[in-house]
Amino acid sequence: MTRFRPCIDLHAGAVKQIVGGTLTTDDSFLKTNFTSTQPAAYYAQLYKDASVLGAHVIMLGPGNNDAAREALKLWPGKLQVGGGITDQNAREWIEVGAEKVIITSFLFPNGQFSLERLQSVLKALGDNKGKLVIDLSCRRMGNSWFVAMNKWQTITEMEITKESIKMLEPYCSEFLIHAADNEGLQQGVDLDLVSNLAEWCSIPITYAGGARTVQDLDLVKERSNGKIDLTIGSALDIFGGSGAKFEDCIKWNRQQETAS
Repeated sequence: MTRFRPCIDLHAGAVKQIVGGTLTTDDSFLKTNFTSTQPAAYYAQLYKDASVLGAHVIMLGPGNNDAAREALKLWPGKLQVGGGITDQNAREWIEVGAEKVIITSFLFPNGQFSLERLQSVLKALGDNKGKLVIDLSCRRMGNSWFVAMNKWQTITEMEITKESIKMLEPYCSEFLIHAADNEGLQQGVDLDLVSNLAEWCSIPITYAGGARTVQDLDLVKERSNGKIDLTIGSALDIFGGSGAKFEDCIKWNRQQETAS
């Protein structure tokens, strides 16, 4: 069943909505849609009050650990956390309250996928794949999608295909996939990617990137046959957007639950 899933994107300790393609090591190129005056914990409380599950807290670069910890402390065991996760700190984030850890860049040293690194993260989590989300955020190359790392600036050698998905599925409980070229632009969901993921995957997936309105939830539901969840970020009123109200997204979720 398709669900709306919220996010808390952190940059330099603040909750922000960023145009994904502008996120580099040089902040002078950064294009920000929204910077909140509220701390991360405010959004954790908002999601807790709405009982909306599966939210992800993403730390975009350094200086975000304290903000992430505050959010996890407010709603322990209910928020996923990603950004800089390795085999050295994965267990620690679970211990401080993350429901699951989300991992990307550590799996791709020099842009090459490392099964050994994936296994080491899983081992650090006590071989509990239920605690691990693999982030396959990607950029489109023609009619293909390749996993992107390092703030979505480095294209790895891994193409997202049925084969690569099936290879990774035994090691995690779900996937998080940002369409980095769409992220923050509010110019529409990559429905081709959504359709392919629904066909290829047998475990839960959350797609993010380009959502504009609550109607995009209906679109993703239709194109994925209810298999893929959608994150709406910059378009949400709680992040300064005008395309979608957080309250309406919660209402949409409840309608799906009732209908099922």
